[in-house]
Amino acid sequence: MKNITAIILSGVMLLATSCNKYLDINTDPNNATSASAELILPQALNYTAGMISSFNNYGVQVGGYGANAGGYGGFGTSITYNFTTSEYQGLFSSSYDLLNDYQTIINKTAGDANYNYFNAAANIMKALHFQLLVDTYNDVPYMDALQGSKKLSPTYTDAKVIYKSIADSLDAAIAKINAGAANTNVVPLGSADIMFGGNTTSWKKLANTIKLRILVRGNGKVTFSNSTFSSDGFLTTDALINPGYTRDNGKQNPKWNTWGWGYTGSPGTKSWMPSTFSKTFYDGIKLTDNGRGKAVYYQFPTTPTNQLGFEGVSVVSSPDGTFWFPSTSRVGTSAGNSVGVLKGPNAGLPVITASESYFIQAEAALKGIISSTTAAAAFSNGITASFKYLYTLPDGSVSGNPTTDVATYLTDNASSYLVNYGLATSDAQRLEAIITQKWVALNFVNSDQSWNDYRRTLYPKLVNTPGATALQTFASRVSESTRPDKLPTRVLYPASEGSYNTANVPKGISPFSSLIFWAQ
Repeated sequence: MKNITAIILSGVMLLATSCNKYLDINTDPNNATSASAELILPQALNYTAGMISSFNNYGVQVGGYGANAGGYGGFGTSITYNFTTSEYQGLFSSSYDLLNDYQTIINKTAGDANYNYFNAAANIMKALHFQLLVDTYNDVPYMDALQGSKKLSPTYTDAKVIYKSIADSLDAAIAKINAGAANTNVVPLGSADIMFGGNTTSWKKLANTIKLRILVRGNGKVTFSNSTFSSDGFLTTDALINPGYTRDNGKQNPKWNTWGWGYTGSPGTKSWMPSTFSKTFYDGIKLTDNGRGKAVYYQFPTTPTNQLGFEGVSVVSSPDGTFWFPSTSRVGTSAGNSVGVLKGPNAGLPVITASESYFIQAEAALKGIISSTTAAAAFSNGITASFKYLYTLPDGSVSGNPTTDVATYLTDNASSYLVNYGLATSDAQRLEAIITQKWVALNFVNSDQSWNDYRRTLYPKLVNTPGATALQTFASRVSESTRPDKLPTRVLYPASEGSYNTANVPKGISPFSSLIFWAQ
């Protein structure tokens, strides 16, 4: 008998932030709070990790990496794409809840040069979360937002205006960090920084990387104030949030807690499994990638898969811990310390990986946005960094030999321009190679970013003709989309906006025809 609670598993549960917000100061950021910036920042970063995990869940479901598993029913709009205002609403409401935390830090430290580092870090994270919102919803409350009781019904700001503004705010944050470095009385981030351990150079690299992602997506659509970057460069190491994750109740890595096991050893989400399309980039159908295939998938290369929307009796159920955990140790009370995308309950949560940073740089170099690297060099570095991230254990040590396996990967796909960049003969092929490799690298890591890239570039390539197989497309078999690719264009604003911000929320939004401003 099928489990009718799958609609909860496929929707509400996967979009929860999966982390406890021990400090909640969000009722009104304009009112005084006794909490200091030193106390608020680590709690906000911890909540960011949960939000990033939720966006990843959304990307897994909609962006082609996952499909419904056997033994469950009631997937509804998860497989038809005909979204209502109740789907994925936590991405909107929880993001603003979190943004109020960062705004509180900004308000409390404004004009205090001794707190430049905290002010800058909060502004960088504010920019990050507003980009996530724009990339999901397009126009969102921005200019009038985060004012608490002073503005209960904020107007919506044009997405392109938001992109320009947050790019400017990242430049200002870097300048503020530089000013702080010249101030002998500046308060260090110290232990409050659960992402970089107080390393302000890493914060500047994160700011540059977020800005580059903004410029790449807004290229040709937004007129930016400043298209240059500080000399600090871009991320070359993974930006990981880790407040001290453990297997204890409420303290597990949020991705592990959702997809692996609860702290008692109870299994996490089992209603989703890898898509057939995604596995083709590992099992030799499109590309051969035994190294990363074994690191990502359980029982690779025989990992069961499905096409989204198919609910036949032949679809197997996910095992405890899901098919995205490769280890043969499946005991929930002890599983962990593994390579791959889940790794363990104590693993850091990736905000932006070095691999993603390199692929953003590759596209930026291809389009002439930066000249600090070549597209070919950044592309190569992106592949290597992807292997390294997947092969890294929760304690930071590396299992296996990523350098050797990268060389094998290049040899096994010697004739494919999707792997060997020098074989691409046009900019279209070069862009396809970059986005396809990024799609592979972000599988179950930051899946929403690949979904954004697909909607923007239409890569990786899908076959959209009637009767296309699961090897050719990740679109649902029961899709109600009217687009040629049978995919949605976006999710809808939450019902709460229709109820409480009726005058301002955009009307007539369709999940099949309303586009994010950078999308095709």
